[in-house]
Amino acid sequence: MQNPVTVEVTRGRIVESRHRGMGIVVDGDGRTVFSFGDVESGVFPRSACKAMQALPLVESGAADAYGFGNRELALACASHSGEDGHAALAASMLARAGRDVSALECGAHWSSDQNTLIHQARTLEKPTALHNNCSGKHSGFVCTCCHAGYEVEGYVNYDHPLQAEIRGTMEALTGAALGYETCGIDGCSIPTYAAPLKGLAHGFARMLTGAGLEPLRAKASRRLMEACMAEPFYVAGTRRACTKLMQVAPGKIFAKTGAEGVFVAALPDQGLAMAVKCEDGTTRAAEAMIFALIARWFERDGEVHQSLMAMANKSMKNWNGIHVGDIRVTDALFA
Repeated sequence: MQNPVTVEVTRGRIVESRHRGMGIVVDGDGRTVFSFGDVESGVFPRSACKAMQALPLVESGAADAYGFGNRELALACASHSGEDGHAALAASMLARAGRDVSALECGAHWSSDQNTLIHQARTLEKPTALHNNCSGKHSGFVCTCCHAGYEVEGYVNYDHPLQAEIRGTMEALTGAALGYETCGIDGCSIPTYAAPLKGLAHGFARMLTGAGLEPLRAKASRRLMEACMAEPFYVAGTRRACTKLMQVAPGKIFAKTGAEGVFVAALPDQGLAMAVKCEDGTTRAAEAMIFALIARWFERDGEVHQSLMAMANKSMKNWNGIHVGDIRVTDALFA
């Protein structure tokens, strides 16, 4: 199956670039409400599945043992920009378990956000693992290991008990068989598994609604998603798509991006979850796709719908502020 063109980028009156993609919306029981493209094909969710990976932090009792609130739980699900508040909170999480930055195995990098990068270059000799966009998730991993009695060193490895637990959790939620044959290594060094896009969306629909989940997991899932919606800055950061999405309609949209053009979202009022993948891995297209797909489920004449569609279809200006073209979604998202 050839995936449809979902996003076009124009220059002047000409379409300069086209992005193909796939997407699906499901309910808690896994029923497909809307889809386009090859949603049965396997995709690496990358960071889009961080809320699933954070479940052991809550289910083990570690989050409560260390007194974590919404900010800490949101950061455990985050792909943040490495802003000062993000790095400080990750350090605080580690300190509550008696650890510090040396425990993190995610590596260090400068922020991908230009303004944050400039600030870092002015104030830091070099970034640390606390500035890694995955430091919140990894701090949650370290805290889970400390509370559960797992060896902290090597917590990123495929055979580590925490990663085995996460693998089993994701299998149960997505219905996909995950193992060496579907495994790759993520940018932050932990295992990442390819699963059907439909299974990824269904997993988040189950987390949202609790459908088919035991009470402990249903409660933990709801707690993580509510934390992200309550503290969207700690999920991403200033000017970031995830943060802006959850600020458009507070408490009504959960959203999480992943590398290589993946995005997931869940809508509590509608009991629906969705996942999209831009075939060529382009972030600008994945963002436009998820903005428009979420907008479908809000009143067309309402402020939320209009704000989301304005985010999906936006103009591009050059460095002189001259309008040069547009990013726009196609009818494939509205068929």
